[in-house]
Amino acid sequence: MTDDALRALRENARLAELAAFPFDFDIGRAAHGHVEEVRLASGAPLEVVAGDATGGTYFVCADGSVLYADSEGSAGLIGSGVDEALEIIIGLAEDDDEDEEEFRDDLDAARAELRAALGFPERSRAELEALHKVALLRTEPDFVLLNATEHNAYELLDSYPRPPLWEPVLASGRADLALLRSGEHTAWEEVAEDPVRRRLALRAAQFDRADGDLALLRHLLRHERRSSMTDELRLAAVLVGLRGDTGDLPLLHEVRETDFDTACGLGGMPEADASAQELREWARELDESLFGTDPSDEPVSTWTDLARDQGMTELARVTLIRELDAIVTDQSRLRRPDAPRTLATAPLSALAHDFEGLGDLPQALRAQQLYAALQESAWDRASARHTQARLERDAGLLSDATRTLTAVRDALATPGDDSLRDWQRVNLGRFIAEEHYRLTLALADADRPEEARALLTAADAILGELSENAAKGVRELAEETAARVRGIS
Repeated sequence: MTDDALRALRENARLAELAAFPFDFDIGRAAHGHVEEVRLASGAPLEVVAGDATGGTYFVCADGSVLYADSEGSAGLIGSGVDEALEIIIGLAEDDDEDEEEFRDDLDAARAELRAALGFPERSRAELEALHKVALLRTEPDFVLLNATEHNAYELLDSYPRPPLWEPVLASGRADLALLRSGEHTAWEEVAEDPVRRRLALRAAQFDRADGDLALLRHLLRHERRSSMTDELRLAAVLVGLRGDTGDLPLLHEVRETDFDTACGLGGMPEADASAQELREWARELDESLFGTDPSDEPVSTWTDLARDQGMTELARVTLIRELDAIVTDQSRLRRPDAPRTLATAPLSALAHDFEGLGDLPQALRAQQLYAALQESAWDRASARHTQARLERDAGLLSDATRTLTAVRDALATPGDDSLRDWQRVNLGRFIAEEHYRLTLALADADRPEEARALLTAADAILGELSENAAKGVRELAEETAARVRGIS
């Protein structure tokens, strides 16, 4: 990939004019930037190199790939480099008025001149379309464009089908399952000892159930108990139980008694003297309610979690952004089937948690802000806004965090319902007080003494309302914060 063509356009006015008209790749428009501030979801840099007459923009990415964004909110890669992108633009350009032979002749002449000057080979339309398709299909996950203010993603330029998320995520698990089935002892230990490989192998076994897998499933189950109560531990127990071998009941009970969480998570397990039918029925009920054999039926979070754990960060991030965008655009997606007038907002809280785990605070805040706005009870609003303030503080948005904590105090003062009647005696009150002190420290560190003093006063007032038990864990932080504020001018 080279930028020879771009250099030639910048150095030769005639070639730049030809590229701008009739091919609408105008390097003169680069100075105007895009119609709105944008960034890549990955955070990688972008350089504007050209624009077109419709308000679209051509960007060069860090690896040289060319990303085109139109003015209507769609974007995608159009070439592996500027040379390839220009080849495709020039070669696939068509005149708007196909009935005017003179215009077609002018377009063909311009195409021939520009191709020759830039040293482009003669390629068939089919070749260029194939190159274009390859580029477009590389857009996700590494080159997804976001509005830099609202943080929503641009739509894809194309409608080519992509593989479902679970396919790339599960690929290594399928390979490890095949390795386990080969019976190679070293592989059994390597896969079982690695928590991520173990989870993926179990997921692969969930969707590819073979009669000869019982021994390897027992092996994975024994090792998965080290992670305590995971979805994959329950899955492993179910896959073993489905075989109906009562000789596995001692192992299943041993796993269940690993700790308190496993005892709860594997509750309802048949007793040690249960029949094969009882064992199979227990496993079948859990399988039908929680697992099954179609990876498309799994919650998206199953695959984004496994993608993240494998280091497929951008794949997880982009999938979660698309999920959040869909909810922001249509909040009716949150309606509960059993109560259509009620919104189930837990998916937003889960998205905020997942984005925070990825270190993507702007997206975490976007999800948390909507989650907080949709809460109905005073308790839920105060709790959600407390979390929002923490995220804002972590993101360095100290003024936003200060305003959000003001909303939290308003909810405590005038709740509008009785859900907060005991906030002074429970963890919520302690957490709110702690966040006030932590934000006060952040304001002091940012050399904003007046704001720090004002918030310290509010924090002390909240601490004064807490019960003795709730206040106990906050006093050390309160003293540290007061000393820090006294130390600033």
